[in-house]
Amino acid sequence: MSKTHASVPGPGRGWHRTDSGHAAGGADNRRMQIQEKPPFDTPFEWIGGEDKIRAMVERFYDLMELEPKYADLRAAHGPSLDNARERLAWFLTGWMGGPQHYTERFGHPRLRARHMPFPIGIKERDQWLACMDQAMGETGVPEALRARLRDSFFQTADWMRNKGV
Repeated sequence: MSKTHASVPGPGRGWHRTDSGHAAGGADNRRMQIQEKPPFDTPFEWIGGEDKIRAMVERFYDLMELEPKYADLRAAHGPSLDNARERLAWFLTGWMGGPQHYTERFGHPRLRARHMPFPIGIKERDQWLACMDQAMGETGVPEALRARLRDSFFQTADWMRNKGV
């Protein structure tokens, strides 16, 4: 048996469900499929909308400023986080299937190009991921969605690396 699963959109990808059937056993080798619809049509709906995304982003940047374990990540962001807070909230809102605030203002995100001036290695990637995971946990992102977001965030953050270590 298989389960339908949903993947969180990443740059250029949409929320989608995939099905695959496996032999269910028995002498006649019949195939059976079980479909489990995600609880919501988009991650935006699942997380609770724009206010929830903004709260998660606010906590992410608060943690970056407060937690010594994210000091290198914080140092890469310059003296003020105000612009970063707003842009990340706009980006994630659209990325998760909500209003396209970021693209309406700035066009295509061009994530890698926009981050190229900043050295991003494994340490920076891992601090970003840990900080975001902590923020998701502290703002009550449902665990099943949090797991999907962690996977998508890892793929994107790893793709953004522009230095070896």
